[in-house]
Amino acid sequence: MGRFTRHVFICNNQRKEDDPRGCCQSRGAMDLLDHIKKRVHDSGLKGKIRINKAGCLDACQYGPSMVVYPDDVWYSPQTVEDMEEIFTEHLQNGRVVERLVIDFSRK
Repeated sequence: MGRFTRHVFICNNQRKEDDPRGCCQSRGAMDLLDHIKKRVHDSGLKGKIRINKAGCLDACQYGPSMVVYPDDVWYSPQTVEDMEEIFTEHLQNGRVVERLVIDFSRK
């Protein structure tokens, strides 16, 4: 058993505005990160679930992007409501939110 039951990495990479890939930070990743960190803390899960900023997760075209370990589930939450659903369903209850999972087969 690892130190945390789940470890979440949320991309907050920032690129130049003219980069065709875009970046997670310009798509609202910091607000999503702040939201989920607060939810983890307020729910008493700090120390069980770890939320970390990440540099580029190489999923720019899907951004904002995040990954939940040890589950190896990659998400692209677009709103605070999406992040809330990931928190409630996946982080608290262990159920993957399929509609937000990144489909790496599409480009």
